[in-house]
Amino acid sequence: MAEQRAGVIHDLGYRHYDGPREGVATIARTLYVTGLRHAFGLGRSGKSKILPFLLLALCTLPAAIVVGVVTIVGLSELPLTYAGYTNQVQLLISLFAAAQAPVLFSRDLRHRSIVLYLARPLPAYVIALTRWASLATALLVFSVLPLLVLYTGGLLAGLDVGEQTTDLLKALALLLLVASMLAGITGFISSVSLRRGFAVVGSIVALVVVPGVVTAVQAITSEEDADQVGVVAGLASPWSLTNGLASAWEAGVTVFTPPAGGWVVVYLAVAVLVAAAGLAAIVARFLKVGSQ
Repeated sequence: MAEQRAGVIHDLGYRHYDGPREGVATIARTLYVTGLRHAFGLGRSGKSKILPFLLLALCTLPAAIVVGVVTIVGLSELPLTYAGYTNQVQLLISLFAAAQAPVLFSRDLRHRSIVLYLARPLPAYVIALTRWASLATALLVFSVLPLLVLYTGGLLAGLDVGEQTTDLLKALALLLLVASMLAGITGFISSVSLRRGFAVVGSIVALVVVPGVVTAVQAITSEEDADQVGVVAGLASPWSLTNGLASAWEAGVTVFTPPAGGWVVVYLAVAVLVAAAGLAAIVARFLKVGSQ
């Protein structure tokens, strides 16, 4: 059998190419960077930048205000933890994921430009992994920037470095987990719902409506002394999973029915499973499209 080539050059009768041929890794890296840029509207039209940067400004502005208050008043600690701040702006993070996931997943499938990507030697699963990684990284950048503002402001205000660093690391671990889940959920919805409007609505239902219902159920069960039911209900949404883990890890987030004991392990396992299942579903979707 002939050795598989690492790259493909299409000779259209113009000047011949005698330079090095880049392989799959270079193509994937280029697609990853391009996807990350497109998630924030960079390299696209001006109106494509409005929504992501508006949401980013709304997410970061409260952090800057908190830093100003801490510095001027001279508080001995931040009024909220880093994980608590993420909990407060989770709606903005969800909207960013819902709005930008179709940019990375729906357009290529709807316009059939995915056929060009699937021209050898790029496999379909590499495209899926690259798109997922671009969206997850964009969500991390979107979520971490306000926390870095808080962290820098806290250090400039003279707050304890060790305590602030520990709280920040807890929040970053939780953000890595929630970004993986949100990228998988919204990416799969957008790869199935090729119309951007449908994809956005479906993602909002999954990331905003369902967590709201879970919170209501947990509040009711807490009042009725049925905490076990509320803990089980917390398994139904990525945000309730993250907030439950933040509460268990003493990261400064309060929930109505916090998990305890073995339930903390269950919450962590379910969160990892949701992230893995979302990624696997995206890969399966792209493999199906690639086989057509």
